[in-house]
Amino acid sequence: MFDTKIKIAIVYDWIDKWGGVERVLLYLYSLFPHSHFYTSAVDLKNAAWAHNIPIFSSFLQSLPSTVRSNRAFIAFLFPLAFESFQFDEYDLVISVTSAFAKGIITKPTTKHICYLLTPPRYLWSHTTDYLPGLKKFFGRPIVSYLKKWDIFASQRPDGYISLSKTTAERAKKYYDINSSVVHPPFDTSYWDLKIRKMKKPKTILFNKPYYLWVGRMESYKKPELVIEAAKLERARDFIFVGTGSLECKLKKMASSNCQFTGLVSDEELSYLYYHARALIMPQNEDFGYVSLEAQYHGCPVIAYRAGGACETITEGKLGIFFEEQTVPCLVSQLERFEQISYNLPYPTKQIQKQIYERFGLKRFESQFIYQLKQYITL
Repeated sequence: MFDTKIKIAIVYDWIDKWGGVERVLLYLYSLFPHSHFYTSAVDLKNAAWAHNIPIFSSFLQSLPSTVRSNRAFIAFLFPLAFESFQFDEYDLVISVTSAFAKGIITKPTTKHICYLLTPPRYLWSHTTDYLPGLKKFFGRPIVSYLKKWDIFASQRPDGYISLSKTTAERAKKYYDINSSVVHPPFDTSYWDLKIRKMKKPKTILFNKPYYLWVGRMESYKKPELVIEAAKLERARDFIFVGTGSLECKLKKMASSNCQFTGLVSDEELSYLYYHARALIMPQNEDFGYVSLEAQYHGCPVIAYRAGGACETITEGKLGIFFEEQTVPCLVSQLERFEQISYNLPYPTKQIQKQIYERFGLKRFESQFIYQLKQYITL
């Protein structure tokens, strides 16, 4: 599709899981099939999607996996890891990052474009979620160092493309950088296939309608908020999909009307979206890929009114918002949803058409390539 003489590298923070960003990386590789990937460390056991991609990792790869997985303890090493890469042989480097990858060093002959997912949440927009209490106190010197490095590193790319308007606003606020916005690609044909092949997860015990939460079980995703709301809504069932550092804590907190599936296949996730009462999205997302997944299946979304959710959900068509990240506010909207839900089912085919037009692969390709061409001829 593009001139194979143009050498392209794609840099991401770490390759060790599967999620919304990883879908973007895989699609970028389909656009640039001759590109090479660079990352701090790779775990192909948990990132099977990357098996056929040529990947170069940093010296952090040599650390024990138990050390690599606890990034907070080695955070001070990540700047050095990305600065150690050499990109002299490449014409274009695309860094995809919510953390350190934008800090790579390139020579003037190599163009570096950053596809910014968000400035690091733990340093800027979500510090209280990542570093509460004593952790904040003991982590202060390292946080101060990383903030200074992050601001300095933010000046290295030749240009920026932001994941969302929310990300662009953060880039301006924290880095004083202007950026264009290209929303990530949503593969409608992929999900059409999963809908046709959907299957019920074997672990699901609930037979009646349920509310759904999907994501990584980390503090900034606010799963605790939904757990606490479920305790007050015992007449309704809640299913939690995903894993993360809070998983054990959440299971101990949960009431009997909560069920945890762990990781599921996309065929199983498709089933869960299709049969859910609604998806609950209590976090301030950079973009909110799962809200598109839910809506594409005809599943309404109850979302916190902030961040990327405001860019992906049209209120009153297949979603409603709540104003505060508090249990009373969420419970109030759950009760409101029960009263008005019969008005929400906007024709699914129309929603799918809108998602294709606004977020489909072709739209992403044309917009993303257009932005890259401002810096290099492809």
